[in-house]
Amino acid sequence: MVSKLSSIEVLHFLVIVSVVLITARVLGEICRKFKQPVVVGEILAGIIIGPSLLGTFFPDVFNNIFLSEPRAYGAFDGLANLGIILLMFVAGIEVDLKQIRSQGKQATSISITSIALPFAMGFGAVWFFHDYIFPVPSNDRLIPSLFFGTALSITALSVIVKVLIDLNIIKTKVGSLVVTAAMVNDFLGWVLFSIIIKMMDPGKGDGSTVSILVVLLFALFMVTGGRWLIDKLLGLTKKHISGPGGIITVSCCLCFLGAVITEYLGIRGVFGAFLMGIAVGDSKHFSDSTQNVLHQFVMYIISPLFFASVGLRVNFATNFDLTVVSIIVGIASIAKIVGAGIGARASGLKKNESLAIAFGMNARGSQEIVLGIVALQVKIIDERIFVGLVVMTVLTVLIAGPLMKYYLEKHLAESKEPAEVDIPISTRILEQPEVVTTPVTIKG
Repeated sequence: MVSKLSSIEVLHFLVIVSVVLITARVLGEICRKFKQPVVVGEILAGIIIGPSLLGTFFPDVFNNIFLSEPRAYGAFDGLANLGIILLMFVAGIEVDLKQIRSQGKQATSISITSIALPFAMGFGAVWFFHDYIFPVPSNDRLIPSLFFGTALSITALSVIVKVLIDLNIIKTKVGSLVVTAAMVNDFLGWVLFSIIIKMMDPGKGDGSTVSILVVLLFALFMVTGGRWLIDKLLGLTKKHISGPGGIITVSCCLCFLGAVITEYLGIRGVFGAFLMGIAVGDSKHFSDSTQNVLHQFVMYIISPLFFASVGLRVNFATNFDLTVVSIIVGIASIAKIVGAGIGARASGLKKNESLAIAFGMNARGSQEIVLGIVALQVKIIDERIFVGLVVMTVLTVLIAGPLMKYYLEKHLAESKEPAEVDIPISTRILEQPEVVTTPVTIKG
């Protein structure tokens, strides 16, 4: 049995948590003041207090805080990984299956084309130029190619909701379509990534194929019959356990259970937590007030620890490769903007509306970073590529709002149409780490 942490190790653990949380929250609030997503400040906090800056210029201070007691840092890393699980659980809660169905043809068109083209270009870039991008030549190009295609094709639901709220256009036709298409992106992206992780198992072959099918069946169950079972369970919880604490307790237990199931099936627990979040968020017993309590804890305590830990894992100064960053940012942005734009135009939207949607769908965020960390841990990618993914995330977030605003104003000026369109919007759309202090409930 592993011995418990010593007194000095507990002290270092508390110091690490305090330093990381304070720095992440301060920089997050600074970004909020400048109308930028909080997650950008949280990532920058990790870069500043991590090996990139503090470790380079004040190595003794960095070593004393983070490296002098390895088991203390290991405990912090475990806490940050718990943050990933809870973060993706909350992300799943935001996916509103009713809204996805109600938006119909237009959202489906935008979502499919905004996934297909980035996936194809990301896959092709690695497949044909693997040895140029990766430092070690390899004959096994399939898994890295699939990962690149998936990582470059997902839109960050939480980021784009924040952008739409800041621009005051979340109730418009454009805002509704972007949110719905981003929901579909999230779900399909995690299904694809779960398959990629399973393909990395040493025991490939028929067993792996069966496991992938089991995972897909589990995902199908969770968005169908599983939703009904969880709704009944939460109803019993509400009846027999007083206060929102009972619902939160059972919901978090379900989150961890979902993570256990998918880990047992051979993929990462974040996917199970995401699926469980979809089912829990769909329940009529999971109220907005309950979601608010869970949201506040995850997004302002656990989530900052995770995003700051991104900067602690890699030295961004020594692993910054301009060629790799340029390839990732270029392929991700061009393919996503063109793909989403084509889908929007094909669904009947006008040129400037389509461009506004395209730049909105180009916003990346927490999902890409979670995927990147998982891929780094299982050695699909190296540190240079991880740094490139983080840089791509930050840049696409920064340009999404201004360009959406520009093209929407241009569209309104040309068409003289009113800004508001009476389209039902989900009451479940809340922000993730990039959000304002209180979650937003939006009614159509």
